[in-house]
Amino acid sequence: MPSLRIHFDRLLEGAAPKVERQELTHVERLALVRRHGDFSLAYSTAVQQKLSYFGDADGYIAFGTKMKHHFALGDPVVHPPDRPDYIRRFVEAAGSPWFVQIGEETARVLAGLGYQVNRLGIDTRLVLPAHDFSGKRNETVRYSERWLLKKGFSLDEDKRTVFLDEIQRLSQNWRADRIVKRWEMGFLNRPFSDHLGVDMRRFVLHGPDGELVALLDFDPLFSGGKVIGYTTAFKRKHVAATPHAEIGLTKFAVDRFREEGISVVTLGLSPLVDIEPSGFAENQFWRNTFQRAYDSPWVNRSKFNLQGQAAFKRRFHGIEEPAYIAFRKGTCIEMLGLLRLIKAI
Repeated sequence: MPSLRIHFDRLLEGAAPKVERQELTHVERLALVRRHGDFSLAYSTAVQQKLSYFGDADGYIAFGTKMKHHFALGDPVVHPPDRPDYIRRFVEAAGSPWFVQIGEETARVLAGLGYQVNRLGIDTRLVLPAHDFSGKRNETVRYSERWLLKKGFSLDEDKRTVFLDEIQRLSQNWRADRIVKRWEMGFLNRPFSDHLGVDMRRFVLHGPDGELVALLDFDPLFSGGKVIGYTTAFKRKHVAATPHAEIGLTKFAVDRFREEGISVVTLGLSPLVDIEPSGFAENQFWRNTFQRAYDSPWVNRSKFNLQGQAAFKRRFHGIEEPAYIAFRKGTCIEMLGLLRLIKAI
């Protein structure tokens, strides 16, 4: 039988403001992403399970529901000039929903609708071909790749040649070393899959003995039907892997994208980093709470290694773009709903 917690969740979700869901198929969502999916979370909004969709045949806003509240994920997937209209209509229909990991343009629209807008963290952007790992500040990144090659490791793109059982073993090994081992986070991240989705890319690192040591999966970024970039979606590495593994493999993948004429690679959200004033009307309580959480040894040790993730991405010296979170009230109960939706608690 369903647990009592699941039972109450269903009751609360049933009491949430009624939003007319758009029944878009997987194929229809991907078609919209190929036209308008130019931000880091766009592809994930189309393929992640258990999301709902507000919109029409021309575009959508992806959202999740927890504890009577709706939470929009990322920016609207629609022609950019039409995004403000979709935002306004969703706000009206969904009863002041939250918007999570949004860009500056969406934040500005919401601020005009009376929302409080706080910084949620940063997304690191590598603009190609200008970013080429040259210079003294990228010396450690170059060294990691050289070290791997010198020690007999091999780096390559997986053209569907790595056996799925190898990937499963690597993922299980990686999960065993996580702070939270029993489940993977959701909403902001989708569950890892052994199989790549359409248009995704996977890069792999094998050790001198041929063992799969690490992998990096990338989601595509689109504009006008063409792939313009990639964003880091998943990473897995063996718990005993050298610290050079992930750094060297990331450099290898970015170099391949540059050679192909790709214009941008994003490394994804670093949560709660640089929580400075947003430039909009904001909630001081949550700004202070985010700052304390990032600095907290307990949070970094027992919940999520926020500082370690930020330090890794900063090794690549990309452009750090603020990501935002927006809400009208920002109550603790609403935040609890979000934390449960992303499976942080």
